[in-house]
Amino acid sequence: MIYTTTLLSRGSIFGSLISKVRPLAAASLSNSSALHSKTLEEKIGLPPKPKKPLTPYFRFMREMRPKMLAKNPSISTIEVVRQLSKSWGEADPKLKERLQSEYKRDQELYLEQRTKYDATLTEEQRAELKQLKQDINDAKERKQLRKRVKELGRPKKPASAFLRFIAVERTNTPQTENQTYREWHQKATAKWTRLSDEEKGVYLSESRKELDQYKKNISIWEEKMIRLGHIDVVRHGNLIDPPEPKPRKLQATKEK
Repeated sequence: MIYTTTLLSRGSIFGSLISKVRPLAAASLSNSSALHSKTLEEKIGLPPKPKKPLTPYFRFMREMRPKMLAKNPSISTIEVVRQLSKSWGEADPKLKERLQSEYKRDQELYLEQRTKYDATLTEEQRAELKQLKQDINDAKERKQLRKRVKELGRPKKPASAFLRFIAVERTNTPQTENQTYREWHQKATAKWTRLSDEEKGVYLSESRKELDQYKKNISIWEEKMIRLGHIDVVRHGNLIDPPEPKPRKLQATKEK
């Protein structure tokens, strides 16, 4: 799903509001059909589950936004949100009542469809869905952790001897126009294997020297992080009581 860029601060009222309506506004902005991203159910070969109905506020947004754009095609998404949020607060009670009634009707239909859908799932499919959700959450956490580690200035691990050689080769023997990167890389790798121990020793020496310095730097940095309370960015092996690993319930179920 495409998301528009938020130009307002997170702490502002409009910033919070825009974060809620961002998907709807972005979908309306696109003139071409948006790329369909598979749902969790579709990823494991199941039909998509019924979608929750739009709330009265988002129904109001869906109805009023095209009218506003027709009057002012150059209006920005943020300004649309500003004006529609204000209009919603001043909207006719009868309009709100109608939207609420439509939402209630669709909500009842959704609950009925969702109950029937859930009844078709086997225990294995439920377990697989649960595991997939966990995997996605774990991936998000790892991504957030990498970003957090970078922001906290963690020392970078030096390149290996082989990667140093590859970097030199990119300068000395660059990729030709008729050569794919894969072909170039395979050729460079073959060249590395043909190097003598003495030739490889030059790169190994530089790598070991920087690796020793890196170990010192990372140790100092992690001690600092522990003092500052940033335990989550410290390698588990360096903690007295490392956190327990998350259980893999799906794997345990299959083993049974």
